[in-house]
Amino acid sequence: MGKITISTLDQMKTNGEKFVCITAYDATFARLIDEAGAETILVGDSLGMVLQGHDSTIPVSIDDMTYHTRCVVRSAPESLIIADMPFMSYATAEQTMTNATLLMQAGAQMIKMEGGTWLSDTISNLVERGIPVCAHLGLTPQSVNAFGGYKVQGRTPKEAKSILANAVEIQDAGASLLVLECIPSELATDISDKLDIPVIGIGAGPGTDGQVLVMHDLLGLSQHTAKFVHNFMDGQSSIQDGLTAFVEAVKAGDYPLAEHSYQ
Repeated sequence: MGKITISTLDQMKTNGEKFVCITAYDATFARLIDEAGAETILVGDSLGMVLQGHDSTIPVSIDDMTYHTRCVVRSAPESLIIADMPFMSYATAEQTMTNATLLMQAGAQMIKMEGGTWLSDTISNLVERGIPVCAHLGLTPQSVNAFGGYKVQGRTPKEAKSILANAVEIQDAGASLLVLECIPSELATDISDKLDIPVIGIGAGPGTDGQVLVMHDLLGLSQHTAKFVHNFMDGQSSIQDGLTAFVEAVKAGDYPLAEHSYQ
């Protein structure tokens, strides 16, 4: 498919083509995901749960993220690599620049940060210095304690209006991508239509420009899964087939369905 860049994703949004993101944390699975045709790979701080056994992403360190980013980059020559900035790694301007630099030097082509308009100046500063940013709104797992658990966001008119306003401001600050997690599908579709930048959904319905799932979830390996997760290993004979099934389902519009969405 050729090396994927943000320009590739911009053009796919313009053309109405869906794109795919899957998490990876090591070289072997990064290669399989790349070969399955996923345009983007997220080195997610979800590794704290699926690899390290924690009950949240909060214990993950910047050292963890740089290590796993290096592993992924070595085996994913075509996919665009996004790396999570872990909990409290971007609390100050100096800290943000130092840690984002570490991830980019580890081979990431973009970093991802959770949060709303309070990140606008941070995003602008990073982009001005050549570090592309993927923002993350809705259910932001690093704020799980503030939310009181893993709860759907944006269900009231006030919450929905706030998420939309945050999305617009984040785009204006210079973000190249936006992840929307666990929000009503109508809201996600509205935001995707209003923004010029590509929007990736997870538990946000079928109206976003792309879809992302944690690799362990889509392969049926997780002990507990959310409503929006589908086991793509059902009926498959290999992990590669399961990954490819997810990629093909997203591109064909067969995933997510109403049963995977919140109203």
